[in-house]
Formats: sequence, structure tokens, C-alpha cells
Amino acid sequence: MKRTLGAVLACVVALGVTASGGPMPTPAVAKAALTTLGLQGWQVQSSADATQPGEEVSKPGFDTSGWLQVRPDDAGAPGTEMGALVQNGKCPDIYFSDNMRKCFGSLPTGASPITDGPFAAPWWFRTDFAPDLVNGETAQLVVNGVIGKADVWVNGHRLATSDTVTGAYTKFTFDVSKILTSGRNTVALEMYPNDPGSMFTVSRIDWSQIPPDNETGIHYPVQLRVSGTLTNGNAHVLQDNAKDLSSTTLTPKTDVTNNTDKPQTTLAKATVTAPGGRQWTVAQTVTVQPHSTQTVTFRTITIERPKVWWPYYLGAQPLYTLTTEVAGSGTREQFGIRTVTTDLVGKSDMAPDGVRSYSVNGQRLVVRGVGFDEDLLLHYDSADIAHQIQLLKNMGINLVRVEGHFLPDDFYEQMDRAGILVNAGFSCCDRWQLPPDESRVTDADFRVLQLSAQTVGERLRDHPSVITFSWSDNVPTPRQEAVSLQAFQDADFTVPLVASAEYQGTDKLGPSGEREGPYDYVPPSCWYDTSHYDPADPGRTNLCASWGFDSEQSAGDTVPTQDSLNRFLSADEQAALWQDPNYNQYHANPSVEGPNGYHFGTLFSFDQALQSRYGQWSGLDQYVQRAQVQNYENTRSQFEAFIDHSTNQPTPATGTIYWQGNKGWPSLLWNLYNNDGDQAGSFFGAKKANEPLHVLYAYDDGGVTIDNMGADRQDGLTVESKVYDFDGKVLDDQRSQPAGLDSQQVRNDVLKPNTPAVTTPPDGASTYFVELLLRKGDQVVDRNVYWLSTQQDVVDWSAGFKTPRATMAQYANLQDLQNLDPAKVSAVAASEQQDGGKQVTKVTITNTSQKPVVGFFLRADIRRGNADGTEQQGDNQVTAGLWSDNDVSLWPGESQTLTVTYNTADLHGATPVVSIQGWNLARFDVKAGTDAGSVGAQRAAATKANILHIG
Repeated sequence: MKRTLGAVLACVVALGVTASGGPMPTPAVAKAALTTLGLQGWQVQSSADATQPGEEVSKPGFDTSGWLQVRPDDAGAPGTEMGALVQNGKCPDIYFSDNMRKCFGSLPTGASPITDGPFAAPWWFRTDFAPDLVNGETAQLVVNGVIGKADVWVNGHRLATSDTVTGAYTKFTFDVSKILTSGRNTVALEMYPNDPGSMFTVSRIDWSQIPPDNETGIHYPVQLRVSGTLTNGNAHVLQDNAKDLSSTTLTPKTDVTNNTDKPQTTLAKATVTAPGGRQWTVAQTVTVQPHSTQTVTFRTITIERPKVWWPYYLGAQPLYTLTTEVAGSGTREQFGIRTVTTDLVGKSDMAPDGVRSYSVNGQRLVVRGVGFDEDLLLHYDSADIAHQIQLLKNMGINLVRVEGHFLPDDFYEQMDRAGILVNAGFSCCDRWQLPPDESRVTDADFRVLQLSAQTVGERLRDHPSVITFSWSDNVPTPRQEAVSLQAFQDADFTVPLVASAEYQGTDKLGPSGEREGPYDYVPPSCWYDTSHYDPADPGRTNLCASWGFDSEQSAGDTVPTQDSLNRFLSADEQAALWQDPNYNQYHANPSVEGPNGYHFGTLFSFDQALQSRYGQWSGLDQYVQRAQVQNYENTRSQFEAFIDHSTNQPTPATGTIYWQGNKGWPSLLWNLYNNDGDQAGSFFGAKKANEPLHVLYAYDDGGVTIDNMGADRQDGLTVESKVYDFDGKVLDDQRSQPAGLDSQQVRNDVLKPNTPAVTTPPDGASTYFVELLLRKGDQVVDRNVYWLSTQQDVVDWSAGFKTPRATMAQYANLQDLQNLDPAKVSAVAASEQQDGGKQVTKVTITNTSQKPVVGFFLRADIRRGNADGTEQQGDNQVTAGLWSDNDVSLWPGESQTLTVTYNTADLHGATPVVSIQGWNLARFDVKAGTDAGSVGAQRAAATKANILHIG
């Protein structure tokens, strides 16, 4: 008997069985599940100026002349009060110098209430919309959390007060079917000042200067859900994967709400679509009682040989799609098939509970992460996030930690597609961190906590990039833990939950296996320590040692390049930067000095180390150059130490999260790249450490380690190590035997270079270099150069256990570097257009010195230039480029080609020019036009002259 495809599918669906074997049409969706309100714009004004009551402000036609007109961001949200003012030109160049303070005042800490100034009164956020309702349809207003609390009004009706609508990560739904009219309608939120000390909301803690409005506003879209008799929502998939990932069993779920006064019976349908189009559909009949919601758990779908989602450096990121449908209402969600596991490994005296270790799809990871911050005005920019993802991947970062700042959905979708892992969690140091005895915590507080956890769980559960969720410094209190775990369970949020980012735990969640700190200067060798800890500190905080899982740590300050400094520091601030280490830089944070030596508002610790190790500087240029070198060696050492010690027994290094990777504004504190895209020495040090196929020198035992952080096995690997004295004489030259590395394998002590003997004062110190070349066959695939001193850094461990920095008994003496002779360096460059509006520039740098002097720490920048190869005036740096390498050191007869990829539009029609400068090299420019033969010709000449070429 002949049947149409539709008839066959109808029979299959009616029986509620899995249909597989070929592409099928995606189920039709009658209406979009949610519509974002205010995409045409919002009107914002302080209630000190708009004094009318909410009944008037929220009515269509209310006169908003003189109000701030605000465009929503890429997430569809109007943002903060201060953001509204900035959009309307009230504080030009808000991030330059201390303009923010001059325009709007200041707050002392992130947990401070606003007591005076323009943001002490509530502010109104209002917008108009046309719902286009037809007979029989219902409408619900969805408020997806606010900062910090709000009264909600529609068409002159107050739907809820601020006693109810509070919490940055809550969701409130209001039936407005009987309030809406045909034509224009109005929603208005009266936002009360954010107070992170008393509300479950957003704060900057000590990350930066605190926005004077305390980020009060709307950071998620306000939405309208229109549906008919039934509403379908909260759809998601539970997955049960075979251990070897040869198959997966998927269980779709969705909630069906009956909006009528009578029971409703409907056919609910769920379809899973694989990448490439193959589909599986299941369905079942469900009866929902009047004005109630029923969860539909569909029959399972089994997929053989599923397409598995991997972190980017291990494989591809295929995403499946779930669509669900009931009469007149549908949903669409994406998800990835992957398995996340975690365990505690390596029990020892210093780690009595073991340390946290993560695996994805059975592959154990060495986490090389960063903390991630969002824009200080909470303005979400999708293109900016995409660029930051490129920077993170260029650095080899595999995870971002989002502490108490849950960005809009697009952020997680981009992370899913990029294959970067996400460690999400609540913040410390504000209301989220309850007093241990739960004093002054009300039942209403616990309801907000439960609603927050459920909302967060529902938002994050289908994102394969999200692999764990944790509390921060303190463990949750017993009731806080109970209501949160119940909420996560109700949301089907199944990633591993961790009790704390410190080394503590709870009875329910168990030991965290994580620790925190340090946050201020420590020397590179400190990262390699594995034996010093304070037995009296069960939290194991502020240890720069590379063992276990450190949830947040770094050596503190980052000094950007001069180009970047010019964009956000005044002349006086730049003068103070090199002349006054006790100066409270506004672009650090407010804390000049706090308990236990926390003074993150100055660069005192950083400068003390810089002067002691590299010598006194005589001006800003020299200071910035030396700071680049100190930042590079430190970030490289932090990441390399955790890779090198990932093989240690009994307690391995399982992960480090650099604190922080980025900032929501221009910063001198805790970042690897600045908010303008500037890539300073800190960036390239981290990038070098995290190369997928890499060779490193271990500061603790002087051994050479090779590691393969890529997806495929690598064979035929050899290492050459050279030790040079300060004058360029080769003191030691060794080569290893060929070796192979599996994916994620680390092999220690493949060589041990012979280095000069250690000296201690009053004996003099000398500086020497170790150069490592990793070859695959005859090709150099990685190169790493270290500058070291016979006088080593020595930490006074007992004196510094409770401080966020290392207390130094002795600094390494690298002051010989001040006496390096100038190097002679030549360079040629050429550019080539690529698809998608991209351009690639290659620059080959050659040390042509006749004397054996190293060209030390040579940096290349792509710039907007003139046709004659000179630079254009003003700010000409192209900051968005992705470099293959940078900050390189070359000896005479060595050459290296650096490649940078960038958007052609960033040239603004100018000729690309490459500037090159270094520690002992004055800056010069090279025209980088489209003569593709110039680099090739230079490389050929280098080969003919027996120059070692790298890259």
C-alpha cells in the first residue's frame, strides 16, 4: 500500500516511537517562543527627575522628552544607568584616566551601598511594544533578573514590587494577557540601587574601580511570551553516554502549560537533529489540567556512533538541535554530546583530601584557564566576545572561569562553537557568601537563592562548554547548599558541582580539592615549588606552587605596551607609573593597602621586583620595556610549571586559572590582554607556554620537558639545548634522542643542560641564556629562550604564607642585561589578502650582528603606514592581529618568521607597516606591502648564508 511520507511519519509519531534513518522536515513552530522587548530602544531617567508615580510613567503615551534614549546591546538589554548616560554623551571617553570618577563620583568597594550622588535614587527604564495578540492567546512578561531590585509596571498596573523582583540571576514571569491592549503597550521597571552587600546580585569585588552606579540596571533582555491554549517551554535533553562514547541515550523533556479553564489533551513532539541533518522524532499524548504545568518526559532516543563534542585542541565541536512542539507553541535548543567527569587524585600531606582533576570524554585535562570579566558597563558586544575567543585560542587557553558574572546566552553559544571550556560559579566577598551561622538570613533570601540556582541551571545545562560549577571562597552554608542543590536537580543541571574554590568542602559535596592565590608578585621559579605550605592553613591559599588545581592565581600586575598606555593613562599617570611605585593607579583598584599586604591599587610589589632583578630604569620607555620582560617570564612560568608537574607523584598539577585573563576596562592589574586587544608581554609569555607542541625548561631541576597538548600523536621529536653566556659564547650544546608523544602526553627530563654554577652574594652574579629548539624531523616546531642568573630568586616561605605575594629573601640578579651591546637586526615583510576580509603579514627578522650579541626580546607590531613605509601619525597600532609568536630572542645567524592575521578593514585603507624593537634594538619600520616574493627571497638568502631559520 502506498503512503505519503507525512502519513507514515504521523503514524510513527502517534505511536511514540523513535524514527531514524534519514532527514525529516523540522517540526513547524507556530510562534517564536520569546520576543525581546525594547529592541527599538529604551527610555531611561532618574526618579529624581521623573517624579511622576509608576501608574503614569508606565502608561503608553507618557511624555519622555528629555529622557535618555538608549539602544540595547547585542543581548537585547538596555544595560546600566551609567551606560545610559555614556550612550548619551554625558561622560566622553569614560575609560580614560579617572574620567569615570570625575563624571560620576566613586564607591569604596564592590559591596558598598550607594548613599548619595546621582545613583542613590531609583531610576526608570521603560519601553513600548506591540504584542499583536489574537483572540484566545495569552501573554506573559518575562523579567530575567535585575541589578539589584525593581518594581515592575505594565500599562499603569504594578505587577510586582522590589520585594519580589530581585536577584541578578532570577527569572520572574507575569501573566499580562488581561492588561495588554491592541496597539502600543508600555513596560516600565523602577530600578532600585544595587547593593551587593545585601542583594544576590553582581559586584566587581576587588577586580577594578567600582562603577559608581554599582552596575544598577537590566543586563538580560525583558521578554514577552505569546502563546495560545498551551505554552511549551523549558525544553532540554538528558544524555546517558556509553563510557567509550560509542552510543548515547537521549531523553528529551519539556514543560507544557495549560492556559485555559479546562483540561487540554495534546500531542507533544520532540525532534533531535544531528549535524548534517539526520533526525529522530518521538511524541506522546499528554493531558494537562487547567492553569497548571506538566513536565513531559519523552521516550528515549538512542544514537549509535554519535558526533562527539570536544575542547577545541582535542577535536571538533558538533552541536545537535532539539526542537519541541505542542499545538501553537515550539522551542529550539542546541546541545553537545560529551561526558564530563571529575575526581580527587594524589592524596599527600599537603593535599590530604587529594586534588581536583577534570576529564572530558575520558581524556584527563591539564586545565590552562583564565578568569573572564565582562564590560564594566555590562554592555554585551557579540563581536568583541568573538575576538576575545580568538585571543584565548591563540594563547592556548582551554578554560575560562566565570565567577559570579553569568553572561548572556550568546556568550555560552560562542564558547560551545569555539570549544573553550567554562567553569561557572557564584562570587565571593558579597551577599552570595552567607555568614556561616546563617544569622540575619531570611526565608525570602533562601527563596532567591533557590530561584537563582534553578535559573542558572536551566540556562547553562545544555551548553557542552560548561563543565563545572562551584561556590567561591567560602563553602555554602547548610541551608544554602540544600536549596541550591535541590534547585540544580530540579533544573536537570548535571555538571560536577564543587563546594569551594578554596581547599575546603561540605558533607554533601565533599572536599573541593581546589585552592586559591597568590595574586601579587612571585618570581618565576616560585611556580615550580611543591614542598612548602603552611600546615596551619587548611585552605592552602596563596601558594605559588604547581600542584593540584588552583582556581585563581597570578603574579599580579600587568603593564601594557606603550601604545595601550597612551589610550587610557594621562601624562601624569604615566609619569607616576615609572616614578612612584606607591601611587594609587586608578586603573588598578581602590585598595592602596589592606590586610595581609593586599595593596592592589599600586604596583609596589611588581616594581620592587623589577628594580631588584633588572635594575633601576631612567624613563617610561625603559620601564615599559623591562615590565614586558618580567610579565612574559612570569606568565610563561606559571603555565609551564603546571604542564611540567602534571606528571608529578603523588600529587600532580591538574590545573591553573590565571587571575584574570581579561578586564571589563583598561587595566594594570591581572590581565593577559587589555580591553583594547593589546597583547603585552604577559600575553606572549602565556602563548609560548601553551603551544600545542612545546619544549620547556624547568626552573626546579633544570631539566627539559616536551609536551603535546594537541589532538594527534607526534613522532620524530628531538630537542637541542644551547646554553650561552652573557657575551654569546656557547657553553653547552646537547641533542636528545628521537621521541614520540601521544596526545596530552608530557615527558620530563629529555635533556639536562649544563648551566653555570649558582652564586650567592657577596660573589658576583652573571646572566646566561638557555635556548631550546624542538624539531619534528628537520623542521623546528617550537623555540623557547630563557634568561637566567647565577644568583637565584629565594623565597622566605615562612614569612609569606599568609600574604598574596612572595616574601623574598633574595632576588635574582639579571642586571647584566642593562649592559647588552646593541644588536644589528634586519627584517623584510610582505602581506597577502585572504578570504573573509582577512590579511596576513609575514615578517622575517634576522640577527645580522657581527659580534655574538643576542637580539633580546624583539617585538613586532603591525601598524597603519604610508606608501613610503613610514608610520601614520597618532595611534596607528592594529591591535586585533593574531601573531604566530612574538617577543623573540635571536643570536647572530638566526632568523625567525612571524605571521600576523588581522582584518584588512583595520588598516583603514593604509599601507601595512611592521615596527620592530627590542631590549637592545632601537625601533625601526618595515613596509609590508603585497609583494609576496620579498619574504621568500629573504628566507632563501638566509638559507644560502647558513642562517638558522625558524618559523
